[in-house]
Amino acid sequence: MKKQFIIFAALYFACLLNVNAWAQEEEPEKSRPATGFYAYPPRWLVDMPTAGTLPRASFDVAIRLYPNGGALGMVDIGLSNRLQLGISYGGEGVISNRSADWNPDINFNFKMRVVDEMEFFPAITGGFCTQGFGAWDDGLNRYTFKSRGFYAVASRSFYFYSWTAGWHFGVNYSLEGDIDQDESINAFGGFDATFQYNLAFVIEYDGALNDNKSSIFGGRGRGYLNTSLRWLFTDNLELELMLKDLLTNRRESSTFTREIRITYIENF
Repeated sequence: MKKQFIIFAALYFACLLNVNAWAQEEEPEKSRPATGFYAYPPRWLVDMPTAGTLPRASFDVAIRLYPNGGALGMVDIGLSNRLQLGISYGGEGVISNRSADWNPDINFNFKMRVVDEMEFFPAITGGFCTQGFGAWDDGLNRYTFKSRGFYAVASRSFYFYSWTAGWHFGVNYSLEGDIDQDESINAFGGFDATFQYNLAFVIEYDGALNDNKSSIFGGRGRGYLNTSLRWLFTDNLELELMLKDLLTNRRESSTFTREIRITYIENF
């Protein structure tokens, strides 16, 4: 099953690359519009980062709601067109009738674009992020979905009819592998497509190569397939419904995870 899925994923992304090349030949003069959704390129898909960064002197504030009353607040600031810094904090039971179980630390996100996107070459970004997703486990010293840690990602946008889309590939090394002894370098990839300039479909696959050794807690070796539907309600407000772990890779899960993210973007 795992081998078949890897083959399918490879064929899927190969098709995307072919579509990318075709679209560039058909419409070489077009680029992403400068207004609306595209004024702020996607910085994340569902959990995985992209090579996109906030423009200089802009910021976003995101609230992410997840199971067991969990809430995570995130703030990112564009210090330049290439450099983005962020902080985040949250915990379980925030939206509930019990005391909140807060995460142990404030987490940080640093992202720097080292190569801009060119006609036949993707944008490349390197970064470091200590924020994982889901509940924090004190015994295992990790989040349910591990933080990226050190990462590098390449992103390429293209046109297809009236859609603006992009593919994204990356690798990462998480620092949350000391207890479960699963410190492998991980790989991930994803795709986003925006329709009519205000509705976006996102899909990503995280190989979870650093989360497949434990027989009690963690992944079953299937990887994490996530998707979301993102609605640009106004030029500055994004509403998003996320469906995570569609392959039910988590050993403790009986179905996929549902989450909501609300993002507000503004300039200084």
